[in-house]
Amino acid sequence: MNDKNILFCSVGRRAKLLMNFRESMNGCGKIVATDLSPVAPALFFADETYLVPRITSPDYFECVKDICRKSDVKAITTLIDPEIELLATHRIELLDMGVLPLCPADWTAHLCFDKYEMFRHLRSKGVRTVLTYNTLESFREGLAQGEISFPVFMKPISGSGSVGIGHCNTMEEVEEKWHDGKFTYIIQELMTGGDCDADVYVDCISHKPVAIFSKKKIESRIGGASKTISYKDPKLFEFVEQVCSVLELNGPCDMDFFIKDDEYYLSEINPRFGGAYLHAYGAGVDFIKLILQNMEGKENQSIIGQYNEDVIMMMYDDVVIAHKSELMSDNFTLL
Repeated sequence: MNDKNILFCSVGRRAKLLMNFRESMNGCGKIVATDLSPVAPALFFADETYLVPRITSPDYFECVKDICRKSDVKAITTLIDPEIELLATHRIELLDMGVLPLCPADWTAHLCFDKYEMFRHLRSKGVRTVLTYNTLESFREGLAQGEISFPVFMKPISGSGSVGIGHCNTMEEVEEKWHDGKFTYIIQELMTGGDCDADVYVDCISHKPVAIFSKKKIESRIGGASKTISYKDPKLFEFVEQVCSVLELNGPCDMDFFIKDDEYYLSEINPRFGGAYLHAYGAGVDFIKLILQNMEGKENQSIIGQYNEDVIMMMYDDVVIAHKSELMSDNFTLL
């Protein structure tokens, strides 16, 4: 039946992801896309498109619900971090409408975007994570007690895209960054043993991970990896399962890890399609099939580890060329 319509909110530049969806769905439903801007390139790869207000608008979620009704949407996801908590807050409402929300439970969504609260939660559950402080006083105490030493790492408590991050070598540098007025920061142990990340699909029925695609960075740009190589490690797969057991995740997740003394430590979770999920799909790990199964109310069986090692992804730029008359609106600012 051609009724498995999926709504992608805030699609922006994620055109290749929508192309992958179209290929994998093979005509079983429509791709519905929204964005604030009529010049969001990914809009041109959807079957139905809508311009929407800012996600901070009081009318925004009502607009999303209207789109779900008009386009007979059966599943919804967002491609930007600030919208995930919004969808999670309305998770039950969406389910009552017959729409599967590919987002965490609200309490888990909150933890994913408050890095200190995530640290506290994981530590209380015995899950390895990066030593983190949220006040200068507690950091000074940690220094005095030998828990942590310089250099250290600082980043915004709820940031994304690598904005505002940096190393600090002295207390003076920490205090200067802490008081720069740009963000609310946390201070973390500097992890120097290497890192990796994993695209994880958490089944929306069992809430257990059923697909894990792990990769190491070859090259990064601001906000994410641009070249990666796949690898497998049963220890990482087991650790992902442990992480998921203390949270309530649903659907695609992008998880970042550090390595210390041959053990994995969770850095953070972006509970959405990561920018480098394209690598997983290209290597044959198809989250889209898993989503379609969950849309039918069917629990997925595990395909963890079912991919090849040493598959390399190399990102490059592409463009959309369109006439102004093809845009949904000409109400945008020309620089």
